Amino acid sequence: MEKRKIIVGSRDSVLAVAQTKLVMEAIRRANPGIELELVTRKTTGDMILDKTLDKIGGKGLFVKELDQGLLAGEIDIAVHSLKDMPMEENPELPIAAFFMRGDPRDVLVMPAGQKDPGTLDGMDAIGTSSARRQLQIRDMYPEAGLKSIRGNIITRLDKLDRGEYSALVLAASGLMRAGLEDRISRYFSPEEMVPAAGQGILAVQARRDLDVSFLEAVNDRNTAFAAEAERSFVAALDGGCSSPIAAYATVDGEKLKLTGLYFNEDTKEHLVDSITGDRTEAKQLGQVLAVRMKGGLS
Repeated sequence: MEKRKIIVGSRDSVLAVAQTKLVMEAIRRANPGIELELVTRKTTGDMILDKTLDKIGGKGLFVKELDQGLLAGEIDIAVHSLKDMPMEENPELPIAAFFMRGDPRDVLVMPAGQKDPGTLDGMDAIGTSSARRQLQIRDMYPEAGLKSIRGNIITRLDKLDRGEYSALVLAASGLMRAGLEDRISRYFSPEEMVPAAGQGILAVQARRDLDVSFLEAVNDRNTAFAAEAERSFVAALDGGCSSPIAAYATVDGEKLKLTGLYFNEDTKEHLVDSITGDRTEAKQLGQVLAVRMKGGLS
């Protein structure tokens, strides 16, 4: 019998391809009767590197070309880092599966051969373009100097090692999946630095009319609940890529705990708060926490 063929789309960066191959391997193990083919696309977000995301259109620039490929039938599914996806889901291109979450933490990366100095105060060029990370670094290290950086993970590490930056703050999961775990100098706990909504989660997107039963084995329910809570929180606050908003959910049995960071653009104040409830009410928990925190800083 001829195998069913599924064409899988990915951004063409080293990290994106490595992450997509992880998902493809899991699909193959669960579905030996399916043939998978990888197709890569360079996205607008990968090509424009001299401006911050909020200046060029936001996170949708990392999925636009793959969305077009899905709608045109050129690819069947696409694998994304969930935190790169817009909060508003296209009903024609729903998220069909959430791969088991990787390490959600942020990490410190020092230039090759240098050790963690213990404090970031006094550093003049810590590389991150994330408003969320900038806000929380300043909370921990008021004397630290921050410097914007764009580019894929390899480009950023090259800039660091050339002396353009004194350190970087990156996602642990990305370094691990790219085989660069040895570059991690320090892990920031989620209590020190609340992760971005969806950080460490890979999402599989598909056309609405596609039979996605082959994805059942790679869809992790607890990761899906966590993703729903985190994205609901950010969406309720209308948080775009330039907003220092964060959300991190954990599931223990039937209970879900969601921690959020909210920044009030008018007062320039921010706070961190949590809510716990039934995991099946993930979306409502995100909305309730958002309303409560927004009220606390209004």
